[in-house]
Formats: sequence, structure tokens, C-alpha cells
Amino acid sequence: MDRAELTAALKHKAEELGFPLAGACPAVPPAGAGRLAEWLARGYAGQMHYIAQRQEAYSHPRHVLDGVRSILMLGMPYRTAERAQPAAGDGCVARYAWGAADYHDIIRERLHRLADYLRELSPAAATRGVVDTAPLPEREFAQLAGLGWVGKNTLLLNRQGGSYFFLAALLTDAVLQYDAPHESDHCGTCTACLDACPTAAFVQPRVLDASRCISYLTIELREAMPAELRAGVGEWLFGCDVCQEVCPWNRFALTSDERRLQPVDSMNPLPLAELFILDDEGFRKRFKRTALFRPHRRGLLRNAAIVLGNQRDEAGTAVLGVGLHDAEPVVRGACAWALGRIGGAEARLLLLERRAVEGDADVQSEISRALAAVDAAGAGSRMVV
Repeated sequence: MDRAELTAALKHKAEELGFPLAGACPAVPPAGAGRLAEWLARGYAGQMHYIAQRQEAYSHPRHVLDGVRSILMLGMPYRTAERAQPAAGDGCVARYAWGAADYHDIIRERLHRLADYLRELSPAAATRGVVDTAPLPEREFAQLAGLGWVGKNTLLLNRQGGSYFFLAALLTDAVLQYDAPHESDHCGTCTACLDACPTAAFVQPRVLDASRCISYLTIELREAMPAELRAGVGEWLFGCDVCQEVCPWNRFALTSDERRLQPVDSMNPLPLAELFILDDEGFRKRFKRTALFRPHRRGLLRNAAIVLGNQRDEAGTAVLGVGLHDAEPVVRGACAWALGRIGGAEARLLLLERRAVEGDADVQSEISRALAAVDAAGAGSRMVV
């Protein structure tokens, strides 16, 4: 096979495997290495220290596969149903995590099959498939492979596919026929994504302060959320789709018929009260094979408490009282904050009871601030009467 035939065969197989977007590019140093260094220096990575630790590896794809000459960039859609509006006591989950399986597992299966196919066509070829776990700037190489352009929300946009798709890559030392880079920018004067971000995470178009992003706050952050960003999290329990939902190009987003990505019961949206009765083993059994396992039990319960606090529904008081006695300080602190937001006599009593036995200084501070908020709200209501 010559390179054109090999590339065409790989793209055809990729489509059969569920990657309707496929483009080839050379394995060259990414042009954005300098931007990455500046982004890291400004602290926009938050606690994602693994990015800085692997910064040198991002400088060339050879750090992912020695001897690599070509990259086949792939896109797999994950759009299924529309997001349902949550009722009080429910939390929103990002679309990509509604299914019964972690997308990494699904994509790795497909990449293994595509790699096997490449070795059938070219037995001497070395190859490696990756999906957002290797030091590879996927969006930059996807643009180089002609799959789309980087939008103002920093996501890859495709005119026929929107942005609701996962990126993956098949690296090889075989030489492929390369696609023309996507040079044009079709965002124009639109700023819908920048304007809609609830936590003002976009420093400027195409520059994201990840430490303010709801997806980072609910998934990657391991400690208490910054107090000034909690209200902006709104009803997002896990991840966030706001900047994608307002993007005009997602009117044309590709859809997925992958069974394991279809919404399972109680995920769109997810009832929050049931999370607080899960111990570590129960959490593991329910979420082990899903994307929601990443923040671990303490992270997901912290998020649930923040959502309940933002909803300010008194029906959430009792379950927050349960969380106020959780073994994890980060959960107790979030529950204290949420009770302060809801207010009322029951919330005040729960906070006073916990303050009498709380041994963590940070949680004590959260309780004190929550009690002050409850008392201030009570005083205000008496003045109105």
C-alpha cells in the first residue's frame, strides 16, 4: 500500500469503529508550546500539577511514541438526549458522563482495534493510541489534521459536528497522507460562550483560567471550592456544558448511537440525597466504571452540598445535616456553607450542634460563617416584618 491507500483504509476503518471525524497530520513540534508555558506560569492550571510535570513531554509527539512520524486524529461524538432541567434536590451532570461507562474505556477499545488493523496493513508499523491521558495537545493536532478550529471557549469546533465529541489519536511511525490544516476561524464576532460562563473563567478569547472553570472545580479540585466561586457553580454536580450549550455551531452537533453513552436512569439529572448515604464501598460499586468516579466520593459529595446550597431549598436541610457529620472535612465544610445559604431554625440548630464537636479548624470557620449568614438573614426578615 502507498501512503494514500493506507490513510484512506485507516479512515474508513475509523468510521466503522465510531470515529466519523478523522484526519492525518505529521508528528511535528506543536506550535503552541510557548502558549502552554505562559499559561502554566500564570497559574491557570490550578492544582493540575501533572501538566507542568510533563511540560517537556508536550514539546514533541516522540515523547508519546518514539520514532513517530504521523498522527491520525479522531473525533467520536457523545451527544445523545437533551439536558433536562433539574428540580430542587437534583444536580446536573455534563453530557459526556451520562452513560454507564467511562468514555476512556470505550475509546481505548476502538483504538486497539484500529491499531490492530494498521498492523494488518503494515506489519512493521509501530503504533500507539491515546485519549487525553498522554502529553499530547490533541486540539492543536486536530486542527493541523483539518478537523476544525479552536473556538473562543478553547474547544475544537467542527462545522459539521459542533463540539460535542471526544478527541483521540493514533500515533504511528508509518507515513500517512496528510490533510490540509484548518486555517479559518468561524467564530466571527460571536462571544456567546465568553458571556455565558458563570464563573468568568475566560481571561480572553481562547484563554481559559482552568482554576475558575466549573469542570475543574467539580472534577479536578481536591479541596474546598473557593468561596467566591461557589454560587457560580449553580446546579452543576459534575462538569459543565454551558459554553457548549450556547455555541451556535452545536445546532449541528453530531449525535451518538453508542449504547454505553446513552443516559442511564438518574443521571440526567442526578438526585443528590442518595449520594449522602453512600459509603466508600457503595460509591465504588455505583461509579467505578463511570466518569463520576474521578472526583471520588468526597469530591462528589462536596459538589452535591454546593448545589443544594445554591438551590436554597429547605427540603435539602436534612440531608445536609447528614453530610455535616461526614468523615471527610471537605464534605462537612461544604455542607456547613450550604446550610448557611438555606438558613432557618433547623439549619441553625444543626450548625450549632456540629460546632460543639467539630475538630477541624477549616470546618469550624465554615460553620462560623454559615451561622453568621443564618443570623443575618433572620435579622433581616424580622426587620421586614
